[in-house]
Amino acid sequence: MALWVYAALLRLLTPLYLLRLWRRGASEPLYRQALGERLGFYGGRRDASGRLWIHAVSLGETRAAGALIDALRARDPALRILLTQSTATGREAAQVLLRDGDALAWLPYDTPGAVRRFLRHWQPCMGVLMETEVWPMLQREAQRAGVKMVLANARLSEKSLRQGRRLAALMRPAAARMTLALAQTEADAERIRAMGTARVEVAGNLKYDIAVDAALIACGQAWAAQAGRPVLMLAVSREGEEKALLDEWVKQAAPRPLLAIVPRHPQRFDEVAGLVQAAGLTLARRSHWGDAPPLEAFTADVWLGDSMREMPLYYGLADVALLGGSFEPLGGQNLIEAAACGCPVLAGPHTFNFAEATELALAAGAAQRCATLTDAVSRGQALCADLPALESMSRNALAFSSAHRGAAARMAEAILALAR
Repeated sequence: MALWVYAALLRLLTPLYLLRLWRRGASEPLYRQALGERLGFYGGRRDASGRLWIHAVSLGETRAAGALIDALRARDPALRILLTQSTATGREAAQVLLRDGDALAWLPYDTPGAVRRFLRHWQPCMGVLMETEVWPMLQREAQRAGVKMVLANARLSEKSLRQGRRLAALMRPAAARMTLALAQTEADAERIRAMGTARVEVAGNLKYDIAVDAALIACGQAWAAQAGRPVLMLAVSREGEEKALLDEWVKQAAPRPLLAIVPRHPQRFDEVAGLVQAAGLTLARRSHWGDAPPLEAFTADVWLGDSMREMPLYYGLADVALLGGSFEPLGGQNLIEAAACGCPVLAGPHTFNFAEATELALAAGAAQRCATLTDAVSRGQALCADLPALESMSRNALAFSSAHRGAAARMAEAILALAR
C-alpha cells in the first residue's frame, strides 16, 4: 500500500517535477537536455549490451565514481559502462569519464513506468548506486528484472537513519532489496544494516582515491604568491554561510587576508557576488578572467570562485580553508579533497554527514574544530600569520590523505566478483 501511494503521488507531481527542471535549465542548460529520459524514454532500439550501470547523482558522487571506474577498468579493460546522473553538474563531469562503448543517460523519475522503460532499454548487467541513492520503485523493478543492485561508497548518518525509520514502510523494503552495500565506515555499515540491508561490507571511502590535478594546485599556489598576502577561503559554502562570514569579515581590522569564497551550487554565484558588493567589499570573479587574474584582481577584498571543476586550484590558492556546510546545521562538506591538496581546514560544529573523515582529519592534525564562525575567522587569521603551524598542518593533511587510500580497489573486486 505504501509503495502504491508513493507511486501515485509521484505521478501527480510529474508535471511540477518537469517544470522545476525546465526552470533550472534557465541557468544550467543541461537540465533541459533530453527531458524525455527523465520519464524513461530513450529513443531508438533497446540497448542489449549488458553494460555495468553506475548512478552518481551529482558532481561529488560522479568524481568518486571516476575513481571506482578506473579501478574496475584496471581489472576488466573490456568493461563497458552506463553512467546516469540526476544533476547538471554530475552529467557534465561524467562526460570526461566515457570511453568508446560507454553510454550516458539521465536516471528517470522514480515512477513504475519510467523505471521499467529504463531497465528494458538499457538491460544492465548490474546496477551500482553511489553513496545514498536508494529509491523504492527502482529497487523493486530492478529486483523484478533480475538486476543485482550494489550501494557503493555507502554512507548513512544518524539523521538519515531516523528519517528512514519514519518512512520504514517505503525505505525498509528498498534497503532489503539491495544485494550488497559497500560502506565507508563500520558506523555507516551498522546503520545500513539497521535499515534492512542484509549483506554489508566495510570498504572505505572512494573519495580518498580521487586523483587531484597537480597542475591546478600549482596554478593556485602561483596566484597566491602573486597576491602577496595570505588567503583565507570559505570552501564549498552553503546558503547563509556567506552572509554570516561577510558580516564578520567587515569587522576585522586591516590589513586583512584576501578572502576567497567558493559556493557549492553554481546557480548561487550571482547571489553571492551581490552579497559581497552589498557588504561594501571589492570583488573579483574567477569567471571574468582566463589563465591568470588581471592586476586589479590582486587589490580586491574578495575573490569569488565561480567556476566548476577547479577546487584543487582554490585549495592551492588558500592558506586555510573554512569548511562549508559546517557552520550551519547542514552536516558539512567533505574535507578529503582539501587534505589531498595539502590545505589546512577549519571545521565548524556541524559535520555529521562526514563524521568519521572529519574526526580522522582532526586526530591527524590536518584540521581543527571551531565552535563558531567568529572563532573560525579569528583562528584562520592567526594561522595565516603562523607559517610553521601552516606547514605542519599541510604535511599532516597530505599524510592523512595518503594513509586512507585503497577503497576503489576493494570495491572493484567486490563488484566484479558479484557480476561473475
